Amino acid sequence: MARKSARALWTAKIVNGALPAPSKVKKKSPSPAPTARRGSSAIIIGIDPSLRGTGLAVIDTRVTPPRLLSSHTVKVPAKLEAYECLGQIAEYVEKMVKQFGVTEAAIEETIYVQNFRTAQAMGASRGAALSVLARLNVTVSEYAPKRIKLAVTGHGSASKEQVGRMIKAVFGLSKELPLDESDAAGVALCHAYTARA
Repeated sequence: MARKSARALWTAKIVNGALPAPSKVKKKSPSPAPTARRGSSAIIIGIDPSLRGTGLAVIDTRVTPPRLLSSHTVKVPAKLEAYECLGQIAEYVEKMVKQFGVTEAAIEETIYVQNFRTAQAMGASRGAALSVLARLNVTVSEYAPKRIKLAVTGHGSASKEQVGRMIKAVFGLSKELPLDESDAAGVALCHAYTARA
Protein backbone atom coordinates (compact mmCIF):
# COMPACT_ATOMS: atom_id res chain seq x y z
CA MET A 1 0.00 0.00 0.00
CA ALA A 2 1.29 3.45 -0.89
CA ARG A 3 2.24 5.76 1.97
CA LYS A 4 -0.35 8.50 2.63
CA SER A 5 0.63 12.11 2.22
CA ALA A 6 0.61 14.54 5.16
CA ARG A 7 -2.34 16.37 3.58
CA ALA A 8 -4.42 13.16 3.40
CA LEU A 9 -3.64 12.36 7.04
CA TRP A 10 -4.74 15.82 8.24
CA THR A 11 -7.89 15.65 6.10
CA ALA A 12 -8.79 12.33 7.77
CA LYS A 13 -8.14 13.86 11.22
CA ILE A 14 -10.48 16.78 10.55
CA VAL A 15 -13.26 14.65 9.01
CA ASN A 16 -13.14 11.62 11.30
CA GLY A 17 -11.56 13.12 14.38
CA ALA A 18 -8.75 10.59 14.43
CA LEU A 19 -5.73 9.75 12.40
CA PRO A 20 -5.88 6.51 10.45
CA ALA A 21 -3.51 3.77 11.45
CA PRO A 22 -0.22 4.26 9.71
CA SER A 23 0.28 1.94 6.78
CA LYS A 24 3.21 -0.38 6.93
CA VAL A 25 5.85 0.77 4.54
CA LYS A 26 8.25 -1.80 3.25
CA LYS A 27 11.77 -0.69 3.96
CA LYS A 28 14.01 -0.73 0.98
CA SER A 29 17.19 -2.66 1.46
CA PRO A 30 20.21 -0.45 0.91
CA SER A 31 21.59 -0.75 -2.59
CA PRO A 32 25.07 -2.22 -2.72
CA ALA A 33 27.97 0.19 -3.02
CA PRO A 34 29.10 0.56 -6.62
CA THR A 35 32.15 -1.49 -7.41
CA ALA A 36 35.02 -0.09 -9.47
CA ARG A 37 34.86 -1.48 -12.99
CA ARG A 38 38.05 -3.00 -14.31
CA GLY A 39 39.22 -2.77 -17.88
CA SER A 40 38.66 -0.37 -20.71
CA SER A 41 36.29 -0.34 -23.67
CA ALA A 42 37.96 1.96 -26.19
CA ILE A 43 40.29 2.23 -29.17
CA ILE A 44 43.69 1.80 -27.54
CA ILE A 45 47.22 2.23 -28.84
CA GLY A 46 49.85 0.07 -27.19
CA ILE A 47 53.48 1.20 -27.32
CA ASP A 48 56.61 -0.89 -26.73
CA PRO A 49 59.30 1.83 -26.81
CA SER A 50 62.78 1.40 -28.23
CA LEU A 51 65.07 3.82 -30.06
CA ARG A 52 65.62 1.57 -33.10
CA GLY A 53 62.51 -0.63 -33.06
CA THR A 54 59.42 0.80 -31.34
CA GLY A 55 56.40 -1.48 -31.54
CA LEU A 56 52.95 0.05 -32.03
CA ALA A 57 49.57 -1.68 -32.04
CA VAL A 58 46.02 -0.31 -32.14
CA ILE A 59 43.19 -2.47 -30.79
CA ASP A 60 39.43 -1.98 -30.51
CA THR A 61 37.99 -3.32 -27.25
CA ARG A 62 34.50 -1.90 -27.80
CA VAL A 63 33.65 -5.17 -29.54
CA THR A 64 33.78 -8.79 -28.40
CA PRO A 65 36.16 -10.36 -29.10
CA PRO A 66 38.58 -7.40 -29.30
CA ARG A 67 40.04 -6.60 -32.72
CA LEU A 68 43.56 -5.73 -33.79
CA LEU A 69 43.15 -2.74 -36.11
CA SER A 70 46.80 -2.19 -37.02
CA SER A 71 50.36 -2.82 -35.90
CA HIS A 72 53.71 -1.43 -36.97
CA THR A 73 57.37 -1.51 -35.98
CA VAL A 74 59.16 1.82 -36.30
CA LYS A 75 62.49 0.48 -37.61
CA VAL A 76 65.10 3.21 -37.76
CA PRO A 77 68.39 2.70 -39.65
CA ALA A 78 71.57 2.80 -37.57
CA LYS A 79 72.92 5.65 -39.72
CA LEU A 80 70.28 8.07 -38.39
CA GLU A 81 71.04 10.22 -35.36
CA ALA A 82 69.08 9.68 -32.14
CA TYR A 83 67.00 12.84 -32.57
CA GLU A 84 65.95 11.65 -36.05
CA CYS A 85 64.83 8.33 -34.56
CA LEU A 86 62.71 10.20 -32.02
CA GLY A 87 61.15 12.26 -34.79
CA GLN A 88 60.10 9.11 -36.64
CA ILE A 89 58.63 7.56 -33.50
CA ALA A 90 56.58 10.70 -32.85
CA GLU A 91 55.46 10.81 -36.50
CA TYR A 92 54.17 7.21 -36.50
CA VAL A 93 52.42 7.54 -33.14
CA GLU A 94 50.61 10.67 -34.34
CA LYS A 95 49.68 9.04 -37.64
CA MET A 96 48.14 5.97 -35.98
CA VAL A 97 46.31 7.95 -33.29
CA LYS A 98 44.67 10.17 -35.91
CA GLN A 99 43.98 7.40 -38.43
CA PHE A 100 42.12 5.15 -35.98
CA GLY A 101 40.62 7.71 -33.60
CA VAL A 102 42.58 6.45 -30.60
CA THR A 103 41.28 7.71 -27.25
CA GLU A 104 43.49 5.80 -24.79
CA ALA A 105 47.13 4.73 -24.79
CA ALA A 106 49.15 2.19 -22.85
CA ILE A 107 52.94 2.23 -22.72
CA GLU A 108 55.50 0.00 -21.09
CA GLU A 109 57.15 1.53 -18.04
CA THR A 110 60.88 2.12 -17.97
CA ILE A 111 62.55 -1.00 -16.71
CA TYR A 112 65.75 -1.19 -14.69
CA VAL A 113 68.75 -1.67 -16.95
CA GLN A 114 72.39 -1.63 -15.97
CA ASN A 115 73.53 0.08 -19.16
CA PHE A 116 73.11 3.85 -18.89
CA ARG A 117 72.99 4.40 -22.66
CA THR A 118 70.20 1.82 -23.04
CA ALA A 119 68.20 3.47 -20.27
CA GLN A 120 68.73 6.87 -21.86
CA ALA A 121 67.55 5.62 -25.27
CA MET A 122 64.48 3.95 -23.74
CA GLY A 123 63.58 7.11 -21.86
CA ALA A 124 63.99 9.26 -24.95
CA SER A 125 61.79 7.01 -27.12
CA ARG A 126 59.10 6.98 -24.42
CA GLY A 127 59.30 10.76 -24.23
CA ALA A 128 58.84 11.09 -28.01
CA ALA A 129 55.65 9.01 -27.87
CA LEU A 130 54.30 10.57 -24.67
CA SER A 131 54.72 14.13 -25.92
CA VAL A 132 52.59 13.38 -28.98
CA LEU A 133 49.90 11.65 -26.90
CA ALA A 134 49.76 14.61 -24.51
CA ARG A 135 49.43 17.06 -27.41
CA LEU A 136 46.59 15.01 -28.91
CA ASN A 137 44.79 14.72 -25.53
CA VAL A 138 45.04 10.93 -25.40
CA THR A 139 44.78 9.43 -21.90
CA VAL A 140 47.95 7.48 -21.06
CA SER A 141 48.46 4.56 -18.66
CA GLU A 142 51.81 2.93 -17.90
CA TYR A 143 52.39 -0.73 -17.06
CA ALA A 144 55.34 -2.71 -15.76
CA PRO A 145 56.54 -5.54 -18.05
CA LYS A 146 55.63 -8.25 -15.50
CA ARG A 147 52.12 -6.91 -15.13
CA ILE A 148 51.68 -6.93 -18.92
CA LYS A 149 52.86 -10.54 -19.21
CA LEU A 150 50.66 -11.59 -16.30
CA ALA A 151 47.56 -9.94 -17.80
CA VAL A 152 48.13 -11.43 -21.27
CA THR A 153 49.49 -14.90 -20.52
CA GLY A 154 48.73 -15.48 -16.85
CA HIS A 155 52.45 -15.69 -16.05
CA GLY A 156 54.62 -12.70 -15.10
CA SER A 157 57.79 -14.32 -16.40
CA ALA A 158 56.45 -15.30 -19.83
CA SER A 159 58.80 -15.00 -22.81
CA LYS A 160 58.24 -12.66 -25.75
CA GLU A 161 57.36 -15.72 -27.83
CA GLN A 162 54.67 -16.79 -25.35
CA VAL A 163 53.18 -13.29 -25.44
CA GLY A 164 53.24 -13.44 -29.24
CA ARG A 165 51.38 -16.77 -29.32
CA MET A 166 48.74 -15.47 -26.92
CA ILE A 167 48.25 -12.30 -28.99
CA LYS A 168 47.78 -14.45 -32.10
CA ALA A 169 45.14 -16.53 -30.29
CA VAL A 170 43.26 -13.60 -28.70
CA PHE A 171 42.92 -11.69 -31.96
CA GLY A 172 42.45 -14.76 -34.16
CA LEU A 173 45.41 -13.90 -36.38
CA SER A 174 46.62 -16.23 -39.13
CA LYS A 175 50.24 -15.77 -38.02
CA GLU A 176 52.20 -14.29 -35.16
CA LEU A 177 53.13 -10.61 -35.25
CA PRO A 178 56.76 -9.44 -35.18
CA LEU A 179 57.90 -9.43 -31.54
CA ASP A 180 57.90 -5.65 -31.06
CA GLU A 181 54.35 -5.44 -32.42
CA SER A 182 53.06 -8.37 -30.33
CA ASP A 183 54.62 -6.71 -27.26
CA ALA A 184 52.80 -3.47 -28.13
CA ALA A 185 49.52 -5.36 -28.60
CA GLY A 186 50.17 -6.98 -25.21
CA VAL A 187 50.54 -3.57 -23.56
CA ALA A 188 47.23 -2.45 -25.10
CA LEU A 189 45.53 -5.70 -24.07
CA CYS A 190 46.84 -5.34 -20.51
CA HIS A 191 45.17 -1.92 -20.36
CA ALA A 192 41.96 -3.35 -21.82
CA TYR A 193 41.88 -6.06 -19.15
CA THR A 194 43.11 -4.23 -16.04
CA ALA A 195 42.66 -0.43 -16.31
CA ARG A 196 40.75 1.18 -13.47
CA ALA A 197 37.58 2.90 -14.65
